[in-house]
Amino acid sequence: MIGLLIGIAIVTATMAAAVWRMSRGPRDADRVAASDLLFFGVIALFALVGAWRGFGVLFDVVLVATVVGMLATVSLSRAMTKGRR
Repeated sequence: MIGLLIGIAIVTATMAAAVWRMSRGPRDADRVAASDLLFFGVIALFALVGAWRGFGVLFDVVLVATVVGMLATVSLSRAMTKGRR
């Protein structure tokens, strides 16, 4: 139980750092990486809160959101490189 609360605190601190990097990032690539980290931080919070509170339905949400996040990462990477491989 205490491990889940420590995990929630660590993920929250990581998300705060990602928000700071999104607002102060010198390049667009920094902002994209920070937004990706923020998205997956939210997913991690869903998983940790679901485990802490015993909400099994949140794990289905986490699974779908992870697939969507992976596709968003690929599309943002393609947009940053303007389609070049």
